[in-house]
Amino acid sequence: ALSTMAVATVTCTAPVNIAVIKYWGKRDNDLILPINSSLSVTLHQDQLKTTTTAAASRDFTEDRLWLNGEEADVGHPRLQACLREVRRLARKRRGSSTEDTAALSLSYKVHIATENNFPTAAGLASSAAGYACLVSTLARLYGVEGELSEVARRGSGSACRSMMGGFVQWQRGERPDGRDSIAEQVAPETHWPELRVLVLVVSGEKKQVGSTAGMQTSVDTSPLLKHRAEVVVPERLALMVQHIRERDFEGFGKLTMQDSNQFHATCLDTFPPIFYLNDISRHIIALVHRFNAHHGCIKVAYTFDAGPNAVIFMLADTVAEFVEVVRRSFPPATNGDQFVRGLPVSSASLPEELLSAVVAEPVPGAVRYILHTKPGPGPQFLDDPSQHLLGADGLPRRTA
Repeated sequence: ALSTMAVATVTCTAPVNIAVIKYWGKRDNDLILPINSSLSVTLHQDQLKTTTTAAASRDFTEDRLWLNGEEADVGHPRLQACLREVRRLARKRRGSSTEDTAALSLSYKVHIATENNFPTAAGLASSAAGYACLVSTLARLYGVEGELSEVARRGSGSACRSMMGGFVQWQRGERPDGRDSIAEQVAPETHWPELRVLVLVVSGEKKQVGSTAGMQTSVDTSPLLKHRAEVVVPERLALMVQHIRERDFEGFGKLTMQDSNQFHATCLDTFPPIFYLNDISRHIIALVHRFNAHHGCIKVAYTFDAGPNAVIFMLADTVAEFVEVVRRSFPPATNGDQFVRGLPVSSASLPEELLSAVVAEPVPGAVRYILHTKPGPGPQFLDDPSQHLLGADGLPRRTA
Protein backbone atom coordinates (compact mmCIF):
# COMPACT_ATOMS: atom_id res chain seq x y z
CA ALA A 1 0.00 0.00 0.00
CA LEU A 2 1.02 3.59 -0.62
CA SER A 3 1.03 4.40 3.09
CA THR A 4 3.94 2.07 3.74
CA MET A 5 6.02 3.44 0.87
CA ALA A 6 9.45 4.48 2.14
CA VAL A 7 10.39 7.77 0.50
CA ALA A 8 13.52 9.79 1.29
CA THR A 9 12.80 13.48 0.65
CA VAL A 10 14.96 16.63 0.63
CA THR A 11 13.95 20.23 -0.14
CA CYS A 12 16.27 23.12 -0.86
CA THR A 13 16.05 26.72 -2.09
CA ALA A 14 18.69 28.50 -4.18
CA PRO A 15 19.28 32.08 -5.33
CA VAL A 16 19.55 33.97 -8.59
CA ASN A 17 22.88 35.71 -9.25
CA ILE A 18 23.69 38.72 -11.42
CA ALA A 19 27.10 38.95 -13.07
CA VAL A 20 28.94 42.26 -12.81
CA ILE A 21 31.89 40.87 -14.79
CA LYS A 22 30.11 38.88 -17.48
CA TYR A 23 30.46 35.26 -18.55
CA TRP A 24 30.00 34.94 -22.32
CA GLY A 25 31.63 32.16 -24.28
CA LYS A 26 32.62 28.55 -23.64
CA ARG A 27 35.86 26.81 -24.46
CA ASP A 28 34.22 23.42 -23.86
CA ASN A 29 30.50 23.03 -24.54
CA ASP A 30 30.12 19.63 -22.96
CA LEU A 31 31.83 20.39 -19.64
CA ILE A 32 30.66 24.03 -19.74
CA LEU A 33 34.08 25.62 -19.34
CA PRO A 34 34.22 29.39 -19.90
CA ILE A 35 36.67 31.44 -21.98
CA ASN A 36 36.97 33.91 -19.08
CA SER A 37 36.40 34.15 -15.34
CA SER A 38 33.35 36.06 -14.11
CA LEU A 39 32.07 37.68 -10.92
CA SER A 40 28.53 37.99 -9.64
CA VAL A 41 26.33 39.17 -6.81
CA THR A 42 23.97 36.59 -5.30
CA LEU A 43 20.47 38.06 -4.79
CA HIS A 44 18.32 37.49 -1.71
CA GLN A 45 15.98 34.51 -1.78
CA ASP A 46 13.14 36.39 -0.06
CA GLN A 47 12.59 38.07 -3.43
CA LEU A 48 13.92 35.56 -5.98
CA LYS A 49 14.43 31.85 -5.45
CA THR A 50 13.99 28.40 -6.86
CA THR A 51 12.66 25.68 -4.56
CA THR A 52 13.38 22.03 -5.39
CA THR A 53 12.27 18.83 -3.72
CA ALA A 54 13.89 15.52 -4.63
CA ALA A 55 12.55 12.20 -3.42
CA ALA A 56 13.92 8.70 -3.90
CA SER A 57 12.24 5.35 -3.29
CA ARG A 58 12.62 1.71 -4.28
CA ASP A 59 8.96 1.93 -5.33
CA PHE A 60 9.52 4.57 -8.03
CA THR A 61 9.65 3.03 -11.50
CA GLU A 62 11.30 5.91 -13.35
CA ASP A 63 13.00 9.27 -12.82
CA ARG A 64 10.39 12.04 -13.13
CA LEU A 65 10.51 15.86 -13.17
CA TRP A 66 7.92 18.57 -12.57
CA LEU A 67 8.57 22.26 -13.35
CA ASN A 68 6.17 24.72 -11.75
CA GLY A 69 3.63 21.91 -11.36
CA GLU A 70 3.83 20.65 -14.95
CA GLU A 71 5.53 17.36 -15.72
CA ALA A 72 8.62 17.96 -17.87
CA ASP A 73 11.25 15.95 -19.75
CA VAL A 74 13.63 14.34 -17.26
CA GLY A 75 15.91 13.34 -20.14
CA HIS A 76 17.33 16.84 -20.66
CA PRO A 77 21.08 16.29 -21.22
CA ARG A 78 22.22 18.90 -18.68
CA LEU A 79 19.87 17.61 -16.01
CA GLN A 80 21.10 14.08 -16.69
CA ALA A 81 24.72 15.29 -16.42
CA CYS A 82 24.03 16.66 -12.92
CA LEU A 83 22.21 13.51 -11.83
CA ARG A 84 25.00 11.31 -13.17
CA GLU A 85 27.67 13.43 -11.51
CA VAL A 86 26.01 13.44 -8.07
CA ARG A 87 25.46 9.69 -8.23
CA ARG A 88 29.09 9.21 -9.28
CA LEU A 89 30.30 11.26 -6.29
CA ALA A 90 28.02 9.27 -3.98
CA ARG A 91 29.43 6.01 -5.32
CA LYS A 92 32.98 7.29 -4.87
CA ARG A 93 32.25 8.43 -1.32
CA ARG A 94 30.74 5.07 -0.41
CA GLY A 95 33.60 3.14 -1.91
CA SER A 96 35.94 4.87 0.52
CA SER A 97 33.82 4.49 3.65
CA THR A 98 32.55 1.41 5.44
CA GLU A 99 29.74 2.90 7.54
CA ASP A 100 26.52 4.19 6.00
CA THR A 101 25.12 0.86 4.79
CA ALA A 102 21.64 2.29 5.29
CA ALA A 103 22.39 5.02 2.76
CA LEU A 104 20.06 5.50 -0.16
CA SER A 105 20.45 2.91 -2.87
CA LEU A 106 21.93 4.52 -5.98
CA SER A 107 19.67 2.38 -8.14
CA TYR A 108 16.52 4.03 -6.76
CA LYS A 109 14.69 6.32 -9.18
CA VAL A 110 14.17 9.96 -8.19
CA HIS A 111 11.22 12.31 -8.45
CA ILE A 112 12.16 15.99 -8.70
CA ALA A 113 9.79 18.95 -8.40
CA THR A 114 11.01 22.50 -8.81
CA GLU A 115 9.35 25.91 -8.83
CA ASN A 116 10.34 29.57 -9.01
CA ASN A 117 8.81 32.33 -6.90
CA PHE A 118 9.23 34.65 -9.90
CA PRO A 119 7.92 34.38 -13.46
CA THR A 120 10.36 32.36 -15.58
CA ALA A 121 9.46 34.58 -18.52
CA ALA A 122 10.82 37.61 -16.67
CA GLY A 123 14.28 36.65 -17.92
CA LEU A 124 15.81 36.46 -14.47
CA ALA A 125 18.56 33.84 -14.67
CA SER A 126 16.25 30.99 -13.75
CA SER A 127 18.68 28.32 -15.00
CA ALA A 128 21.37 29.44 -12.53
CA ALA A 129 19.04 29.20 -9.54
CA GLY A 130 17.43 26.05 -10.93
CA TYR A 131 20.59 24.00 -11.37
CA ALA A 132 22.18 25.24 -8.13
CA CYS A 133 19.01 24.14 -6.38
CA LEU A 134 18.88 20.77 -8.15
CA VAL A 135 22.49 19.94 -7.30
CA SER A 136 22.20 21.07 -3.66
CA THR A 137 19.07 18.97 -3.22
CA LEU A 138 20.44 15.84 -4.91
CA ALA A 139 23.74 16.11 -3.04
CA ARG A 140 21.94 16.19 0.31
CA LEU A 141 19.67 13.33 -0.77
CA TYR A 142 22.66 11.15 -1.68
CA GLY A 143 24.87 12.28 1.20
CA VAL A 144 27.46 13.97 -1.00
CA GLU A 145 29.55 16.87 0.34
CA GLY A 146 32.44 18.96 -0.92
CA GLU A 147 33.01 20.87 -4.14
CA LEU A 148 29.52 21.04 -5.65
CA SER A 149 29.92 24.22 -7.73
CA GLU A 150 31.66 22.08 -10.34
CA VAL A 151 28.61 19.81 -10.55
CA ALA A 152 26.21 22.77 -10.81
CA ARG A 153 28.37 24.17 -13.62
CA ARG A 154 27.51 21.08 -15.68
CA GLY A 155 23.86 22.15 -15.56
CA SER A 156 24.31 25.82 -16.38
CA GLY A 157 27.60 27.70 -16.27
CA SER A 158 26.32 30.56 -14.13
CA ALA A 159 24.72 28.05 -11.72
CA CYS A 160 28.11 27.41 -10.10
CA ARG A 161 28.01 31.03 -8.83
CA SER A 162 24.59 30.49 -7.20
CA MET A 163 26.12 27.85 -4.90
CA MET A 164 27.38 30.65 -2.65
CA GLY A 165 26.06 33.86 -1.20
CA GLY A 166 27.36 37.41 -1.46
CA PHE A 167 30.03 38.15 -4.05
CA VAL A 168 31.19 35.15 -6.02
CA GLN A 169 33.92 34.57 -8.59
CA TRP A 170 33.74 31.74 -11.11
CA GLN A 171 37.36 30.90 -11.86
CA ARG A 172 37.94 30.04 -15.48
CA GLY A 173 40.41 27.29 -14.56
CA GLU A 174 43.11 25.86 -16.80
CA ARG A 175 42.54 22.11 -16.76
CA PRO A 176 40.86 20.46 -19.76
CA ASP A 177 38.81 18.26 -17.40
CA GLY A 178 37.36 21.35 -15.70
CA ARG A 179 38.24 20.28 -12.14
CA ASP A 180 39.57 23.78 -11.42
CA SER A 181 36.68 25.65 -13.06
CA ILE A 182 34.86 26.38 -9.81
CA ALA A 183 33.18 29.16 -7.87
CA GLU A 184 34.65 30.82 -4.81
CA GLN A 185 33.24 33.45 -2.51
CA VAL A 186 34.99 36.83 -2.67
CA ALA A 187 32.96 38.24 0.24
CA PRO A 188 29.78 37.18 2.07
CA GLU A 189 26.49 39.09 1.71
CA THR A 190 27.08 40.66 5.15
CA HIS A 191 30.23 42.40 3.84
CA TRP A 192 28.34 45.28 2.19
CA PRO A 193 25.04 45.67 4.06
CA GLU A 194 24.03 48.95 2.37
CA LEU A 195 24.09 47.55 -1.16
CA ARG A 196 20.68 47.36 -2.85
CA VAL A 197 19.45 46.01 -6.17
CA LEU A 198 16.53 47.05 -8.34
CA VAL A 199 15.37 44.78 -11.15
CA LEU A 200 13.45 46.75 -13.76
CA VAL A 201 11.30 44.25 -15.62
CA VAL A 202 10.50 45.77 -18.99
CA SER A 203 7.37 44.83 -20.84
CA GLY A 204 9.09 42.13 -22.77
CA GLU A 205 9.01 39.18 -25.10
CA LYS A 206 10.96 35.95 -24.83
CA LYS A 207 14.56 36.51 -25.95
CA GLN A 208 15.11 35.80 -29.64
CA VAL A 209 18.53 34.21 -29.26
CA GLY A 210 19.13 31.92 -26.29
CA SER A 211 22.35 32.34 -24.33
CA THR A 212 23.73 28.93 -25.29
CA ALA A 213 23.44 29.48 -29.05
CA GLY A 214 24.28 33.17 -28.78
CA MET A 215 27.57 32.73 -26.97
CA GLN A 216 28.70 29.98 -29.34
CA THR A 217 28.13 32.25 -32.34
CA SER A 218 30.04 35.01 -30.53
CA VAL A 219 33.00 32.69 -29.84
CA ASP A 220 33.04 31.66 -33.50
CA THR A 221 32.73 35.13 -35.04
CA SER A 222 33.64 37.99 -32.66
CA PRO A 223 37.26 39.19 -32.55
CA LEU A 224 36.20 41.65 -29.83
CA LEU A 225 35.09 38.76 -27.61
CA LYS A 226 38.51 37.12 -27.95
CA HIS A 227 40.22 40.38 -26.94
CA ARG A 228 37.78 40.79 -24.05
CA ALA A 229 38.42 37.31 -22.67
CA GLU A 230 42.19 37.40 -23.03
CA VAL A 231 43.04 41.00 -22.22
CA VAL A 232 40.17 42.98 -20.68
CA VAL A 233 38.50 40.62 -18.23
CA PRO A 234 41.60 39.56 -16.25
CA GLU A 235 42.43 43.15 -15.29
CA ARG A 236 38.79 44.09 -14.70
CA LEU A 237 38.30 41.11 -12.41
CA ALA A 238 41.18 42.13 -10.16
CA LEU A 239 39.83 45.69 -10.01
CA MET A 240 36.28 44.52 -9.27
CA VAL A 241 37.45 42.35 -6.37
CA GLN A 242 39.29 45.37 -4.97
CA HIS A 243 36.22 47.66 -5.29
CA ILE A 244 34.09 45.07 -3.49
CA ARG A 245 36.65 44.53 -0.70
CA GLU A 246 36.88 48.31 -0.20
CA ARG A 247 33.11 48.80 -0.58
CA ASP A 248 33.92 51.48 -3.16
CA PHE A 249 30.57 52.06 -4.86
CA GLU A 250 31.91 54.57 -7.39
CA GLY A 251 34.50 52.09 -8.66
CA PHE A 252 32.12 49.14 -8.46
CA GLY A 253 29.34 50.99 -10.26
CA LYS A 254 31.43 52.39 -13.08
CA LEU A 255 33.11 49.05 -13.82
CA THR A 256 29.78 47.20 -13.66
CA MET A 257 28.32 49.51 -16.32
CA GLN A 258 31.44 49.33 -18.49
CA ASP A 259 31.47 45.56 -18.39
CA SER A 260 27.78 45.29 -19.23
CA ASN A 261 28.31 47.64 -22.17
CA GLN A 262 31.26 45.62 -23.42
CA PHE A 263 29.29 42.38 -23.21
CA HIS A 264 26.55 43.92 -25.37
CA ALA A 265 29.22 45.29 -27.71
CA THR A 266 30.52 41.73 -28.23
CA CYS A 267 26.94 40.71 -29.06
CA LEU A 268 26.85 43.46 -31.68
CA ASP A 269 30.28 42.31 -32.91
CA THR A 270 28.91 38.77 -33.37
CA PHE A 271 27.98 37.90 -36.96
CA PRO A 272 25.09 37.99 -37.57
CA PRO A 273 24.71 40.50 -34.71
CA ILE A 274 22.71 39.74 -31.58
CA PHE A 275 20.53 42.40 -29.92
CA TYR A 276 19.46 41.80 -26.34
CA LEU A 277 18.82 45.42 -25.37
CA ASN A 278 15.72 47.15 -26.68
CA ASP A 279 14.61 50.79 -26.82
CA ILE A 280 13.45 50.74 -23.21
CA SER A 281 16.79 49.28 -22.09
CA ARG A 282 18.52 52.18 -23.81
CA HIS A 283 16.12 54.67 -22.20
CA ILE A 284 17.07 53.22 -18.81
CA ILE A 285 20.80 53.48 -19.61
CA ALA A 286 20.41 57.16 -20.56
CA LEU A 287 18.34 57.80 -17.42
CA VAL A 288 21.03 56.30 -15.17
CA HIS A 289 23.74 58.45 -16.76
CA ARG A 290 21.61 61.62 -16.41
CA PHE A 291 20.87 60.77 -12.77
CA ASN A 292 24.57 60.26 -12.01
CA ALA A 293 25.57 63.41 -13.92
CA HIS A 294 23.05 65.44 -11.93
CA HIS A 295 24.56 64.16 -8.68
CA GLY A 296 28.12 64.63 -9.92
CA CYS A 297 29.10 61.06 -8.94
CA ILE A 298 28.07 57.48 -9.58
CA LYS A 299 25.04 56.76 -7.42
CA VAL A 300 23.36 54.08 -9.53
CA ALA A 301 24.81 51.47 -11.91
CA TYR A 302 23.05 49.29 -14.49
CA THR A 303 23.90 45.87 -15.82
CA PHE A 304 22.01 43.83 -18.44
CA ASP A 305 22.29 40.13 -19.20
CA ALA A 306 21.02 38.33 -22.32
CA GLY A 307 17.73 40.24 -22.34
CA PRO A 308 16.23 43.72 -21.95
CA ASN A 309 15.65 43.78 -18.17
CA ALA A 310 17.84 46.18 -16.22
CA VAL A 311 19.48 45.31 -12.92
CA ILE A 312 20.48 48.45 -11.09
CA PHE A 313 22.83 48.61 -8.10
CA MET A 314 22.82 51.44 -5.57
CA LEU A 315 23.26 52.09 -1.87
CA ALA A 316 20.20 52.02 0.38
CA ASP A 317 20.06 55.82 0.77
CA THR A 318 19.51 56.26 -3.00
CA VAL A 319 16.64 53.79 -3.47
CA ALA A 320 13.63 56.01 -2.70
CA GLU A 321 14.79 58.85 -4.94
CA PHE A 322 15.74 56.62 -7.86
CA VAL A 323 12.50 54.60 -7.68
CA GLU A 324 10.58 57.88 -7.89
CA VAL A 325 12.69 58.89 -10.92
CA VAL A 326 11.82 55.58 -12.60
CA ARG A 327 8.14 56.03 -11.72
CA ARG A 328 8.15 59.51 -13.30
CA SER A 329 10.07 58.33 -16.37
CA PHE A 330 8.00 55.18 -16.95
CA PRO A 331 4.60 55.86 -15.36
CA PRO A 332 2.97 52.50 -14.51
CA ALA A 333 0.21 51.47 -16.91
CA THR A 334 -2.31 50.02 -14.46
CA ASN A 335 -0.73 48.07 -11.59
CA GLY A 336 0.23 51.18 -9.67
CA ASP A 337 -0.06 49.25 -6.42
CA GLN A 338 2.12 46.38 -7.61
CA PHE A 339 4.62 48.57 -9.43
CA VAL A 340 7.23 48.26 -6.67
CA ARG A 341 7.68 44.76 -5.28
CA GLY A 342 10.06 43.12 -2.84
CA LEU A 343 11.72 45.08 -0.05
CA PRO A 344 9.77 48.17 1.05
CA VAL A 345 10.60 51.52 -0.55
CA SER A 346 9.81 54.78 1.21
CA SER A 347 8.30 57.62 -0.79
CA ALA A 348 10.40 60.51 -2.03
CA SER A 349 9.58 63.91 -3.47
CA LEU A 350 11.92 65.06 -6.22
CA PRO A 351 13.32 68.58 -6.35
CA GLU A 352 12.32 70.50 -9.47
CA GLU A 353 15.88 70.84 -10.77
CA LEU A 354 16.39 67.05 -10.60
CA LEU A 355 13.12 66.46 -12.45
CA SER A 356 13.98 68.81 -15.28
CA ALA A 357 17.56 67.55 -15.55
CA VAL A 358 16.89 63.83 -15.27
CA VAL A 359 13.35 62.92 -16.29
CA ALA A 360 12.98 63.27 -20.05
CA GLU A 361 9.79 62.49 -22.01
CA PRO A 362 7.89 59.91 -19.94
CA VAL A 363 7.22 56.54 -21.59
CA PRO A 364 4.10 55.16 -19.91
CA GLY A 365 3.93 51.42 -19.25
CA ALA A 366 7.46 50.71 -20.48
CA VAL A 367 8.56 49.18 -17.16
CA ARG A 368 6.18 46.46 -15.96
CA TYR A 369 7.39 46.52 -12.38
CA ILE A 370 10.41 47.14 -10.15
CA LEU A 371 11.71 44.45 -7.81
CA HIS A 372 13.67 45.79 -4.84
CA THR A 373 16.14 43.31 -3.37
CA LYS A 374 19.65 43.01 -1.94
CA PRO A 375 22.55 40.55 -1.80
CA GLY A 376 21.80 37.31 0.02
CA PRO A 377 23.10 33.88 1.05
CA GLY A 378 23.62 30.67 -0.91
CA PRO A 379 21.35 27.59 -1.02
CA GLN A 380 19.28 26.79 2.09
CA PHE A 381 17.64 23.55 3.24
CA LEU A 382 14.00 23.44 4.34
CA ASP A 383 13.56 20.84 7.04
CA ASP A 384 9.84 21.38 7.62
CA PRO A 385 8.01 18.58 5.72
CA SER A 386 5.07 20.91 4.99
CA GLN A 387 7.39 22.86 2.69
CA HIS A 388 8.17 19.86 0.48
CA LEU A 389 6.83 20.17 -3.06
CA LEU A 390 6.30 16.40 -3.18
CA GLY A 391 3.93 14.53 -0.85
CA ALA A 392 4.58 11.32 1.06
CA ASP A 393 3.76 9.38 -2.11
CA GLY A 394 6.49 11.22 -4.04
CA LEU A 395 4.01 13.08 -6.25
CA PRO A 396 3.42 16.86 -6.45
CA ARG A 397 1.29 18.17 -3.58
CA ARG A 398 -0.46 20.70 -5.74
CA THR A 399 -0.54 21.48 -9.40
CA ALA A 400 0.17 24.99 -10.61
